[in-house]
Amino acid sequence: MIIATACTVVRQGEVGVKRRAGRIVKVYKEPGMRLINPFLTRVFKVPTRSVNTEVTLWLPSKEGLNITCTLSILYHVQADSAKSIIQSIGKQYEEIVILPILRSAASDVSARFYAKDMHTAERAQIEKEIKTQMSRLLNDRGFIVEAVLLKTVRLPDKLYEAIEAKLQAEQDAQRMEFVLQKEQQEAERLRIQAEGQSKANSILQQSLTKEILQYKSLEAFERLANSINTKVIFSNGQLPFFLQQEAVTPNAPAGQEKGKPE
Repeated sequence: MIIATACTVVRQGEVGVKRRAGRIVKVYKEPGMRLINPFLTRVFKVPTRSVNTEVTLWLPSKEGLNITCTLSILYHVQADSAKSIIQSIGKQYEEIVILPILRSAASDVSARFYAKDMHTAERAQIEKEIKTQMSRLLNDRGFIVEAVLLKTVRLPDKLYEAIEAKLQAEQDAQRMEFVLQKEQQEAERLRIQAEGQSKANSILQQSLTKEILQYKSLEAFERLANSINTKVIFSNGQLPFFLQQEAVTPNAPAGQEKGKPE
């Protein structure tokens, strides 16, 4: 009697579900090589590690626009649920259950947000709500949704132009606000400078007594007396005022000053 045998390998991050003659008989949770009868037995390998699946969808927005989005879903299968998944859904569980639920949840959530929200801080909220809705439908069936990510969002061209125009207007407003703040700071600086100068002048005026002015006058007379320049000095005996004569042209005749006709 000849018995045909074959082998299959269950790798790390996988669970092997053994089916013999149409009936699930065993689940291999530990990695390793298994001998099977290829005519009666088949081992389905269910990954329990994280799986990343991408899908491109047309999603409706709150204002009725259709937005092209590429979504990425990260999920894994619970090892204890591998047997029931193969029994009730089959090996094509991703196409049968996960992707349809993703499409439904994404459409339901996106319809509650405006299209521009997919490009703002609301994007994280959209991802969170899609994940929550999917988890409510999939957790009891042995699937754990780790994350839902909006990777690529393509808005209608006119909406892109409107968003860019709004952003440009906001930037212009911020730039003008900066200019106004700068002008206000400069005005404040000039005001403080003027107040300081006014206080300095007030202090100086209070300190200029008659005796100090006479002393400064004597100092000025002394400096004029020691100067080698020719000058004419007028004074009331207190403050000097002088006029310096123009220099005589070297080549001009004696008695003729520069700039005067003969």
